[in-house]
Amino acid sequence: MAQSYEPKTTLGRIVNELEETVIALLLAGMTIITFINVILRYGYNTGLIWGLEMVTFLFAWLVLFGVSYAVKTTSHLGVDALINLFSMPVRRVIALVAAAICIAYAVLLLKGSWDYWANFANLPQTTGSVLPTGFEEMKRSSYRGWYEVIDIPFPEWLRWIEPVMNEGEHYEKIPRFIPYAILPFGMALLLFRFIQAGVRIWTGEAESLIVSHEAEDDVDAVAHMNREE
Repeated sequence: MAQSYEPKTTLGRIVNELEETVIALLLAGMTIITFINVILRYGYNTGLIWGLEMVTFLFAWLVLFGVSYAVKTTSHLGVDALINLFSMPVRRVIALVAAAICIAYAVLLLKGSWDYWANFANLPQTTGSVLPTGFEEMKRSSYRGWYEVIDIPFPEWLRWIEPVMNEGEHYEKIPRFIPYAILPFGMALLLFRFIQAGVRIWTGEAESLIVSHEAEDDVDAVAHMNREE
């Protein structure tokens, strides 16, 4: 079963509320833009040119932001039929090994996502073929902050970033480093959540990284209703 996450500190409650609010806003934004585009297309034979690209970015943010939230709430699905054949101490060891693998994988994802995003954010990539060992020397000729998305227009209230990221040149569309920023942020948050999950398993607060027996409650509920009838 997915565990009900209960933050224990004020900071934890604030972060939890912030995460849930962001996820709700991303879902709302996708729904509103899609709804408006459908009305404009079928009612007025027009539409928001940037609508599809914006919804794509919002969906990517939702996925990359939500995956770490699912780790925190133990909501990821998994197959535990074989694991449940072992005793509880063995299951705990398996869960710790799985957590270690997930942490290592998240480190690789964080390195890769940073190196990809750095291309568009005028920042140096990391050195090291597998694990980050430092940062490369950044040359001005390798700056890519001028790369723009395809359709989403640049908002006027962001003009202050032009001298910072584009040497004062005018942006027509939003620069790619803005929507792509979810890559390193999402992977850093995922790494943090995997470490948290590993600590919970180590201390005995949790038994697994995945939701198990996800159908048991539904089966019990239906059986209970049948007995009442």
